[in-house]
Amino acid sequence: MAITTANPRIRRRLGRAARTPYLLIAPAVIAMLGFLVYPMASVIYYSLQTYNVTKPWDNGFAGLDNFRRLLFEDPLFWQSLGFSLKWVGVEVFLQLVFGLVLALIVNETFVGRGLARATVFSPWAVSGVLTTGIWILLYNPTTGVSRYLADLGLMQYGAAPLAGPDTVFWAAVLAELWRGVPFFAILLLADLQSISKELYEAASVDGASRVRRFVHITLPHLKDAIILSTLLRCVWEFNNVDLLYTLTGGGPAHATTTLPLYVAAKAVQSHDFGYGSALTTAAFLILTFFSIAYLRLSRFGAKS
Repeated sequence: MAITTANPRIRRRLGRAARTPYLLIAPAVIAMLGFLVYPMASVIYYSLQTYNVTKPWDNGFAGLDNFRRLLFEDPLFWQSLGFSLKWVGVEVFLQLVFGLVLALIVNETFVGRGLARATVFSPWAVSGVLTTGIWILLYNPTTGVSRYLADLGLMQYGAAPLAGPDTVFWAAVLAELWRGVPFFAILLLADLQSISKELYEAASVDGASRVRRFVHITLPHLKDAIILSTLLRCVWEFNNVDLLYTLTGGGPAHATTTLPLYVAAKAVQSHDFGYGSALTTAAFLILTFFSIAYLRLSRFGAKS
């Protein structure tokens, strides 16, 4: 072995072989540094600064002053955070329930199942802005659904669901629900198709009802898929900007302003990038803590 490794040509070949794995992963590492690590570090850096392009004379190191401001001096931060939690909780719960129901339906064998699956999944391919355009037309007080509901005596003529503080939340929830349900339906249907039919047949032979088969076979098998899909959807709904921004703009009177929308208002519209970065850092910490706690408490991946 000593004679072999003493050969310069062999040593160079071994050196190239040892470096090859690092060279192959280098592009991915560089991309992560450029598109993930650097933006995160930049946001954290500016969160410790007073940085407003409209007031350059006040710019400079602020320490934790931005975080003290958002915790103790900014009621809109707590209002937007509270609405974000309400929005995420209602949306994800309803999307999970309706998505599971649709997945169970299209998993059955019936005539036209392919068309039914395509119809169920199609809203997921529609962008948030286009979804907003569709629902703005539906909510139009003169030509939309409101007019026909008024004809039936269920609403007043000229009522605008997106303008009333009592109706805007559920109007926005319905629009996002239409787009979000297919996400759960797709993931849960894929997992449903991996369940062995022999389990259901054996349970039927033992006299188990449809409800018992669902509780004791279907749900345990879907556990990890439900945990993962709800976590992903919670993060996406928390960061939802496109639909709410184009549908309500965060109004009326900040009634539908989520934390990301508040960040956009501070950083983009008010040009207060230092405070906007602090809000973004707070949102990142909240999501990180929630994700870790959720995975630990739900025992994701653990064998039941």
